[in-house]
Amino acid sequence: MTDKKEPPKTAIVYDFDGTLSPGDMQEHSFIPALGYASAQQFWDEVKKECKARDGDENLTYMQLMIDRSKGHLTREELQNHGSELPLFNGVRNWFSRINEYANSCNLDLTHYVISSGIREMIEGCTIYQYFQKVFASSFAYDAQGKAIWPAVSINYTTKTQFLFRINKGIENTWDNVAINEWTPMKDRPIPFERMIFIGDGTTDIPSMKMLRYQGGCAIAVFDPEKWNKLEHQSKIHRLISEDRANYVAPADYEANSQLDVTVKGVLGRIARESGFRPSQ
Repeated sequence: MTDKKEPPKTAIVYDFDGTLSPGDMQEHSFIPALGYASAQQFWDEVKKECKARDGDENLTYMQLMIDRSKGHLTREELQNHGSELPLFNGVRNWFSRINEYANSCNLDLTHYVISSGIREMIEGCTIYQYFQKVFASSFAYDAQGKAIWPAVSINYTTKTQFLFRINKGIENTWDNVAINEWTPMKDRPIPFERMIFIGDGTTDIPSMKMLRYQGGCAIAVFDPEKWNKLEHQSKIHRLISEDRANYVAPADYEANSQLDVTVKGVLGRIARESGFRPSQ
């Protein structure tokens, strides 16, 4: 009797802002609660401070979140703001449906987030339960539970290291020894060629480029409601013209949408290349 072949571990890795949720997560309820007239006013202040310091934009916006909250920023507050985040059409039902399809292809599918946004806000959103791990910017807290400093800051270039963490099965941010040790490709739990990265723009370009180079698949999504804006179209055109993404689709996660069909097609290909034949 031959041993039954284990289902290959496969991953879909998502950006968050602009990919699963429209816009930046801070703009929906957090920035208005600080008293800003508009989200743009907050981001303009971030850019001004960043330029004046010659600093990192992510660290700057996180410091402003603490400063403008007047020392009262807590994990619970961030999670509460996260619970109000809007999601693109079909996102809430996406994970169970795509998991069912992956199972029919004999794939062991897990979902990850790599985001420059705030992890605590993602923890509060309605789809957090579906992620194996969320790699995102986060705060350090004092004994009273108040945010005092950025603990993790993830920007467009550091995103790529977390693809390697997923690849090697390192599901934390702190272990810099294991991530830099050589691991034979055959011993890595999720090979790059069995990863799909879904992102929406320029901050995802290094991740898309790296994953494609390693044999994985990159899918660029766009907000259907912003498609008539030339700036939005230009961003997507750039991803295509510079050969960053394998596929482009609207951020519509409903059954039989372009994105749904594309992801299922890629999963089917992964199954066949892994020695399995999709059952549907």
